[in-house]
Amino acid sequence: MDENKVSLQTEDEAVDADAIMAEFDRESNTRIFTGWRKTVITAIMSLFSVYMISMALVFQNATKYTKLTTFLAFIVFIGFIIFPAYKKQTKKINYVPFYDIILSVVGAGSFLYYAIFQEDIILMSRRIGPLQIAIALVAILILVELCRRAVGWPIIIVAGCFVAYAAFNAISKNPDTALRNLMYGLFYDVSNGLFSTPIYVCTTFIVLFIILGALLERTGIGTFFVDLANSIAGSSIGGPAKVAVISSALEGMYSGSSVANTVGSGSITIPMMKKTGYKPEFAAAVEAAASTGGQIMPPIMGAAAFLMSEITETPYATIAVTAILPAVLYFTGIFMMIHFEAKKLGLKGLPKDAIPNFFKLIAKNGYLLLPIVVLVIAMNYFSAGLSACFAILGSLVVSLVPKTINKQTAWRLVFPLIPVAVLLVLWLPFGAANMSTAILVAMITCVVLSFLTKGTATLTPSVVVQSLENGAKNTVGVAVACGMAGLISGVVTMTALGQLLINTLVPVAENSMFLALFLTMLCCIVLGMGVPTTANYVIMATITAPILIKMGLPVLAAHMFVFYFGIVADITPPVALAAYAGSAIAKSNPMKTGVTATRLAITAFIVPYIFAYSPEMLLIDAQWYDVVLIVITALVGIFAVSAGMEGYMFTKCPWWQRVILLGGGLLCIIPGLVTDLAGVALLAIVIVLQKLTEKKHLTPPANPEEIKAA
Repeated sequence: MDENKVSLQTEDEAVDADAIMAEFDRESNTRIFTGWRKTVITAIMSLFSVYMISMALVFQNATKYTKLTTFLAFIVFIGFIIFPAYKKQTKKINYVPFYDIILSVVGAGSFLYYAIFQEDIILMSRRIGPLQIAIALVAILILVELCRRAVGWPIIIVAGCFVAYAAFNAISKNPDTALRNLMYGLFYDVSNGLFSTPIYVCTTFIVLFIILGALLERTGIGTFFVDLANSIAGSSIGGPAKVAVISSALEGMYSGSSVANTVGSGSITIPMMKKTGYKPEFAAAVEAAASTGGQIMPPIMGAAAFLMSEITETPYATIAVTAILPAVLYFTGIFMMIHFEAKKLGLKGLPKDAIPNFFKLIAKNGYLLLPIVVLVIAMNYFSAGLSACFAILGSLVVSLVPKTINKQTAWRLVFPLIPVAVLLVLWLPFGAANMSTAILVAMITCVVLSFLTKGTATLTPSVVVQSLENGAKNTVGVAVACGMAGLISGVVTMTALGQLLINTLVPVAENSMFLALFLTMLCCIVLGMGVPTTANYVIMATITAPILIKMGLPVLAAHMFVFYFGIVADITPPVALAAYAGSAIAKSNPMKTGVTATRLAITAFIVPYIFAYSPEMLLIDAQWYDVVLIVITALVGIFAVSAGMEGYMFTKCPWWQRVILLGGGLLCIIPGLVTDLAGVALLAIVIVLQKLTEKKHLTPPANPEEIKAA
């Protein structure tokens, strides 16, 4: 195979990643600015990111009212400047209509009013006057409009139904005070409404993880993950597709966006898979399924692990460990299907000269993993927000390492050591009291050093600014979605709707746990269509997880169940945004790509039911020998299910063998000695039949007549 055949992309296959992102990811559908206008917008967005980092490190003692209201004031102001009312407006460079300027100023002012007069409003309590009611109504409506632009209609429709129910409930109780009570409950009550848990966790640490993700993208860790995956699986059967799975799983872990990850890594991996011989639909589906699954990949899980820890009041380490086995099964399933598809098509891996050496790669670029290592360690000792700040500092430090080390640049290796020394000198002698200040000063030191690298390191002033700007831009969609989730959560609390749903649905499904799980799955998939993962999880954790818990599921099992099905909405037709983004790169049929992605991710539709019935899969109250048995039999089961779905193991499987494989695989996945033995027995039967068939096909004909007949 010559060099041209293994090149990643030809000119006719060049991918316009920005155009695809704008088409399938609303958060990327932003206005274009040039000249002084771009400078001003960039400065405002960078200042927002700096403000949020400072809020986490220096202004921890600011009141909850101040933190949340100023956060949303920034979000609204930035949002209406960068997000157009309609897609066609993005074609007009430097164009911001007068009404968007008015909306940004009025919206930001509404939230700042709350921040400035918070003491008076607290004293008023439910006795707020017409002015406060009007300001609350305007702020909510403006936030809804921004949500329409940045996220889309689905979550607005859901939130609208809940608010309408709350309004009807308030009017039925007391028409004269209905609007006042509704606005107080939705806007001014920081415990239950718009400023409740979703926005609180978004302000406290989700925004910091978004900034971290933006910085990690700039460190070159994405390219490192692709090379790392290539060194591991590039030479195996169907290697390029396996490379896509590994790299996308690693990138998706911190990106938090299925679409962004699909486009980012897919622009490289999808053309590579097509060149190898995979069909366009299959290549796009592999990337979409792997990119989506990255958000269930511990230890970061697209920031959802930290959110789940906050909501369930469970230690982060417990959640990260709990998520390991389901994630392993998910990616093993995709891996197996890719392997069987490659064998069925007779595909090979990449030539050895196109594959980097694993050990040399780790030795050269392994330091890029430092921020993730720091994050995982810090999460066991500090809060999520502070841990994110440690990881951000780690990203800045590794970006100071020279790109190439030779006689001229070797002395610059001292640069990464300087902020570390600053951190230790300011922290260790003074203890925890000075830790936050030490982190901030160390960050500032990194930024100052970025001016001195002169392009020899990844970190430059422009990289810092671009990372801060992208962090702010990526926060807008998540923040407004969390705001809508807060409205929903507020209605559930204000009206006791949550208890009503429990009292209504639990008796209906009390004789059928499967029915409750199935209905919950449908709700998660529908609500997850086009909604950021974090917001979708918050909604389902508020509405449906309590129902499952009431029916007897352990807390973590219930929350993992709703989280999983919120994730797979991005690859489940008819609104499979990640799959459609992949199809745009592969130039394949979008619906076929979505169906194929769903088939590849079939494990994600099976495993949640299994750990709902058998929490041992989540390592809940399980002994070590139970865990070992569960891991082995589950992997065997995934092998069987994958072969059954692909219709190929050692040779082509007839339909009846596929049925046996699917049944046996499911039995192996379900924890339990009886089911495991039955599943292994069924699998053994098919393996024997497959080997006999394979041997028959490989046996040469006995005489020339048979050769001629063949």
